Amino acid sequence: MRSAKETSLENKVIETLKELGSGFKPLEGAKQLMADEDTRSTQEYANNVSIVRLGYNDHGPVHMRTVALNAIKMMGMLRQAGIKTSLEKEGVGDFEDSLVGVIFASMLHDLGMSISRKDHELHSTTLALPIIDRLLTPLYPKEIQKKAMIRSLALEGISGHMGNRTIHSLEAGVILVADGCDMTKGRARIPIAISSTHKAGNIHQYSANSIEEVDLSPGQEMPIRIAVQMSSEVGLFQIEEVLMGKINASTIKQYIELYAKVKGQEPKKYL
Repeated sequence: MRSAKETSLENKVIETLKELGSGFKPLEGAKQLMADEDTRSTQEYANNVSIVRLGYNDHGPVHMRTVALNAIKMMGMLRQAGIKTSLEKEGVGDFEDSLVGVIFASMLHDLGMSISRKDHELHSTTLALPIIDRLLTPLYPKEIQKKAMIRSLALEGISGHMGNRTIHSLEAGVILVADGCDMTKGRARIPIAISSTHKAGNIHQYSANSIEEVDLSPGQEMPIRIAVQMSSEVGLFQIEEVLMGKINASTIKQYIELYAKVKGQEPKKYL
């Protein structure tokens, strides 16, 4: 059964795509991914492994829908600023095709947590591949070349989302940052509530628990502004050790301005 948070995020994904004027394929692809029981079941089990077994924060349906929403927003901001995607620059696809690849990568990037934390991004590509093939086929029934291209683009975004492998497309760079931006206290609420021992993921839990809000909006100097609101300085771990690492490894770093503010203090500009 879907939680209220999950349902709310699904509605926001659909609303944001419609506001963006995304076209049929991204909208239908997002709907099919969110309705697909095989995908959701694997997301749910990934979350069980992450939270219950390993003591990490949320890596399940809510997280992957949040990343999808973040990625769609950033793709819209880049488009508004006149920044072309890699597929557009190379003349092999359009914005709609790029957005499809980004949505698939966002929704499938952490499936591998159902197997192992170590190399989970690579496990994710293995689990995602049949889902991508199955759901892309009705979107591109006669466009075999485009289907192959978007499949590879999605797999690049999935395999590169940890920032420890070099990526080359703008689309994969969006996934990196969209993933890093899901770090509010809601993501750590459940593991903190059930945790009774110190585990490897605790620092992620407690740093995320101090993040009040991550706001994505068009920037004044750059196309994308990321503003992080924190209740305490422990949240700086999440920004400096997680988000900044992903931004530094991302192909969209030059399009981002990043601010962080601890309650009662002046905002700090990172980028």
